[in-house]
Amino acid sequence: MVDNPYTPGQIPRILAGRRAELRRIEDRLARVVAYGELGGPLLVFHAPRGLGKTSLLRAAERNAETMGFASAWVACSRERQVLPELVRSLQTALERSDAMPRGGAGGRWRKRLQSVTVEVGLPGAKVQASVASPPAATEEPIATAPIAALEGLLHDTATLVRRRGGAGLLLFLDELHTASADDMSVLLNTLQNLDGHREDNPLAVVAAGLPVTPEALTRAATFGERSAFVSLDVLSDEDARALLVGAAAAEDVTWSDRALQAVIAESRGYPYLLQLIGSTTWEAAPPLAGGQLDLADVRKGLPAARDQLAAMHRARWGAASPLQKSFLAAMAAAGVDNVTRAEIAERMGRDSRSISVPRDRLIEKGVIEPVGHGLVRFTLPEFGAFVRSLDDA
Repeated sequence: MVDNPYTPGQIPRILAGRRAELRRIEDRLARVVAYGELGGPLLVFHAPRGLGKTSLLRAAERNAETMGFASAWVACSRERQVLPELVRSLQTALERSDAMPRGGAGGRWRKRLQSVTVEVGLPGAKVQASVASPPAATEEPIATAPIAALEGLLHDTATLVRRRGGAGLLLFLDELHTASADDMSVLLNTLQNLDGHREDNPLAVVAAGLPVTPEALTRAATFGERSAFVSLDVLSDEDARALLVGAAAAEDVTWSDRALQAVIAESRGYPYLLQLIGSTTWEAAPPLAGGQLDLADVRKGLPAARDQLAAMHRARWGAASPLQKSFLAAMAAAGVDNVTRAEIAERMGRDSRSISVPRDRLIEKGVIEPVGHGLVRFTLPEFGAFVRSLDDA
């Protein structure tokens, strides 16, 4: 028996079907490398959960490091402010890339990074940040606004990497939709200011989030709409096949055509489900080096995969409020992939305008997504069937 190469819920060993998206990131990095300037406006990849947003960013991070970039990674969360996490990630990036100065200069840089405090308060509250300037150890911290603090820190970090022989700084912001509106506003204003002197700022910023991210950024700052938004779709059959075959081939295992067709049909192109069914098939076999996974192995492993999917369905349903459950039940009762707002409202016995709040909350949670004017759909396969099967739906 050989090791299972499939990694549901983790970074995949093989990233399939994202060549165009990786190329888009690489084009921006090439601009930083060639000209030592800002790599363009904020680049945001958005998609429902399970489509490989984080995996895409991690692959880009690995590629960027081979190009000489110092990469800073921020996993955004509703439980904590993004900006302090960003500052900590910059120190990690400098240390990992060996761009942090040694001796006294390095000590001053660490002191500066540790002293940066960005506090974004409620509307109308006083908002300040303190930054210790790095050139001299005797300088006292200066008070400044958070935008200026972050602008100066990103500029100085990126130019430090460049001066020490690197290409520049690459900042990743994962789960950006969870950032507060205040944090988003500071980030967007900072990037706009840096763009005003783009020739002096060798850095690029790439983010990922749920489909609500473009709307959230635009609400945080109207010019946020000028960010570059790229939606990720499910994988094609060809790319799904490449994902399954490539991972197995690394362990000297093959798939039969019928087995591949069954997994591709069951997964519907969702990268997470491809990894999940690939994993349960492998565990059901389990194959030896030189062996082959066949249709019987897929069928044997499918119950475990479906149990995991059902657990995800139950978790999403359990986290919904009573009004959100009513919305989901009305949506599921339609029995079609894309459901109109009017039909949902009619099934709920409500005016179309009165269902905006549960709709928006479900989109923010990633349970449903808009797919056109007045249309929404579930983001997880078979969720509608799951809801229809419930006694309390």
